[in-house]
Amino acid sequence: MNLFSTFEPSTMIFSLNWMSSLLMILMIPSLYWLIPSRLLMMWILIIKLLHKEFKILIKTNALKGSTIFFTSIFSFILLNNFLGLFPYIFTSSSHLSFSLSLSFPLWLAFMLFGWLKNTTHMFAHLTPQNAPGMLLPLLVIIETTSSLIRPGTLAIRLTANMIAGHLLVTLMSSMGSLLTTTFVTMLILMQILLLILESAVSIIQAYVFSILITLYSSEVS
Repeated sequence: MNLFSTFEPSTMIFSLNWMSSLLMILMIPSLYWLIPSRLLMMWILIIKLLHKEFKILIKTNALKGSTIFFTSIFSFILLNNFLGLFPYIFTSSSHLSFSLSLSFPLWLAFMLFGWLKNTTHMFAHLTPQNAPGMLLPLLVIIETTSSLIRPGTLAIRLTANMIAGHLLVTLMSSMGSLLTTTFVTMLILMQILLLILESAVSIIQAYVFSILITLYSSEVS
């Protein structure tokens, strides 16, 4: 057992590690109750707030209903991040194979849609307004490069932030057997504070991922 064994999926094709992404399905039957619970009412309120945020970022009526799609991405990443905080549950969102499978197809779809439907608009994005003529070739290269690395930056941002916190929790917990009672008590308090911080990071990273995807979609319309 090494430090990174928690983040290493099994080499089996039908590994049970990735089944943690499907645990959220267990929460779906509560949606069919006639009278919603407090948890469901709070979740509906969060979805409404996200709908308003995404609607402001899209800035166009051409993509009606797309806020539901971006809200679903937020919910999917958020639940996977939270499930990874529980003991003995595989953190699927800490792997590039998970985050790249979300970011790359979405980025590719937006790029194909933009270049096929709004070619002039996409060319205009490569040359900022009021830019000096001598710098235009350099600016085109920079904008093209920044556009090509977007799926990678999205995936690495999510993966790195999830791995960093989990590694810190693992490092601190591995020292418990070597400490005295007083220091163990301090370690437990620090672990609790760190778990609270990790919960906030889980929410923030899901929000950042969905917001950036929304911004990328608004650029191609």
